[in-house]
Amino acid sequence: MAFPFDILHSEIIRTALEGEKDRCEAKEQFGTIIENLNGPADIDKYDGLVRKAFLHANAETKLETIGYRVGRQLVEKVSKEAPKLVTELEIVKFICKDFWSSVFGKQVDNLRTNHQGVYVVQDGRFTTLRTFPEGDQYVKESGYFLAFPCGLLRGALAGLNIRAVVTPTIESVPSVKFHIQIQAK
Repeated sequence: MAFPFDILHSEIIRTALEGEKDRCEAKEQFGTIIENLNGPADIDKYDGLVRKAFLHANAETKLETIGYRVGRQLVEKVSKEAPKLVTELEIVKFICKDFWSSVFGKQVDNLRTNHQGVYVVQDGRFTTLRTFPEGDQYVKESGYFLAFPCGLLRGALAGLNIRAVVTPTIESVPSVKFHIQIQAK
């Protein structure tokens, strides 16, 4: 079985290459167009191309996307030996026990649900925040460190045929609550 880092590394390379290719193509296209412009007003017609060529998606979005891809691949490998997961609750429990253990080396500390498609997964010493000093002074900076795990969860759920929105909340580092809102199919 591939280790999570191997899958992560492959996805980082793939994502970087795809992004670089798209940006290079857009820059070439923009270079051709700019030679034929009649004036600065004409550039407004190509606003989307300019954005693609010169602006980049924010880091959190990229990290979440990579996490999603890794989560889909990893859940496929982790769930091969698992019994058939039928209900939504069985799938979320599988994510909290088996999947979480294979990725983070331990099960979640707490799982709560309202039985209406909302789940709260709590980890009191979350792996990516363990190096942060305890307290609430680093809550803002923690977003980048939680984007990948949110994508990982969303991807794992998608790999088990559940569409969901995953958002983290932190009251005090390193404790994290992941809110999973199941989306209609």
